[in-house]
Amino acid sequence: MKKNIAVIMGGYSSERLISLKSGGVVCRNLDKEKYNVYPVDISRDGWYYINELDEKYPVDMNDFTVTVDGEKVRFDAVFNAIHGNPGENGLMQAYFELLGVRHTSCGHFESALTFNKRECIAVVRQYGINTAKSVFMTKGDAVDADAIISRVGLPCFVKPNRAGSSFGITKVYKKEELPAALEEAYKEDSEILIESFLDGREVSVGVMRINGRVTVLPITEIVSMNDFFDYKAKYEGRSKEITPADLPADIEAKVKEAAARTYEKLNMKGVARSEFIIVDGQPHFLEINTCPGLSAASIVPQQARAMGMELPEFFGELVRQALED
Repeated sequence: MKKNIAVIMGGYSSERLISLKSGGVVCRNLDKEKYNVYPVDISRDGWYYINELDEKYPVDMNDFTVTVDGEKVRFDAVFNAIHGNPGENGLMQAYFELLGVRHTSCGHFESALTFNKRECIAVVRQYGINTAKSVFMTKGDAVDADAIISRVGLPCFVKPNRAGSSFGITKVYKKEELPAALEEAYKEDSEILIESFLDGREVSVGVMRINGRVTVLPITEIVSMNDFFDYKAKYEGRSKEITPADLPADIEAKVKEAAARTYEKLNMKGVARSEFIIVDGQPHFLEINTCPGLSAASIVPQQARAMGMELPEFFGELVRQALED
């Protein structure tokens, strides 16, 4: 008997349109011989299952069911394709866990922890993983530019503490640029992180469990045509993504070990993608994405294909794990 799988997408953040693309790719590639696939748009205007005729059916938030032609549909599992709020910060996970609904992402606590860059960095440091120097600020805090620069140096990055897809990030070269960068970051979040610039090679690493074993996917090196891997570099073709990355064997081993350790120590589930900068032969952790981009051109699908998994198999494996959890 085919399983009913809801693919949630959209969300409430600036990443909404990106998430809709990811969700659409998942829906098109899940095996229709195994699954009844229900695209579900999560928006502030409501939660709706939208069929192939673009007809909307409201989701009953009391039990996450949908009634179609008089028949109530219950979902065996949820494929989470929401980037940002509320699918990557623990809110949807807590909701599903309260209802006893299986889903493809990690638990609500782990989602909330990893979505908060400051807290996540503090945890990974405890496990001996290198990070950049950083300063944390909350909206309304007094700004001591000299103290900040003394701590992190120049250039530095100003970024929202709880946001993704490089929204609100600025690379600051001069002290005079700091106020505008803070203002830009505060548009996305009331908390911000100011980090030192790490001068090295940037890599992105997907990790998942396959047959119960933590498996590191082929590494991707990111070469941005812009000043850094910003929104345009990520989504408008302003970067080269080299998969698998051409790294010396010893450095590749260090990156894979750091990525696997991060995944395990943060108690991840499903697929997660970590970002590192390699400085002086050592990987430095930037952040982890627990609901990474899943369009055909996104990094994790590239990595899955590089290890011989096409999208139907890759997405199917994530659903299978959720159903068996």
